[in-house]
Amino acid sequence: MSDNKKPLIAVTGPKKRFPVGWWAIRFNLALAGLRAVYRYPDGPKVDQKIDGLIISGGDDIHPTHYGDPENEASRYDPARDQLEMDMLKAYLPENIPILGICRGAQLLNVVLKGTLHADIRPERKLTPNKYTAFPIKSVELEQDSRLADCVTPQTLTVNSLHNQAVKSLGEGLVVTAKDADGFIQAIERQDRFIVGVQWHPEYLPYISSQRDIFKCFAKAVRDNIVLQQEKALKQ
Repeated sequence: MSDNKKPLIAVTGPKKRFPVGWWAIRFNLALAGLRAVYRYPDGPKVDQKIDGLIISGGDDIHPTHYGDPENEASRYDPARDQLEMDMLKAYLPENIPILGICRGAQLLNVVLKGTLHADIRPERKLTPNKYTAFPIKSVELEQDSRLADCVTPQTLTVNSLHNQAVKSLGEGLVVTAKDADGFIQAIERQDRFIVGVQWHPEYLPYISSQRDIFKCFAKAVRDNIVLQQEKALKQ
């Protein structure tokens, strides 16, 4: 299949000279047979129909979006908050698959009227506060979940690059993974592919279970394209 016929995924991220996360996500999407376009604050708009959306990781979400005071120890990106919230509000009513990574999972939760722990670092007891892209802690998946259907095994060793975490769930979301401290590590909708993971699978392509997350996302994208085509034929 030529590149321009592959499903198109919009990937959001920061306005940076070297957006490493974007490059890593694009690599994983290419492995899964998808092409990608990058959306960032003040960047070019997507003038094509997209088949899926990924909200990537990055700076903390400003607490005003979920009713908490600003944390002096955190770094924020208000322009990115607005861009990604606008995109989620635009695409959530449509039936395209959505994957939230780290900050992306948190923002998905906030847009659906959930809240966050602004800083879990003082509350961690059994998991490390060390920031690393390498596997450092275990998360336990709920067996009856979309994420568990995507990957094997049910206990994953993942990286940790966050100090915020989902607190109260947004509308329609369920918890599908927690870490040893009980902090939520994955959320999803049960009626369609809307999945958020608190870790960064794009930095772990050498682990099959992490590649499987992108493969599962790609399958959902292709299945949805077929479904929409079938609906159009019936009209």
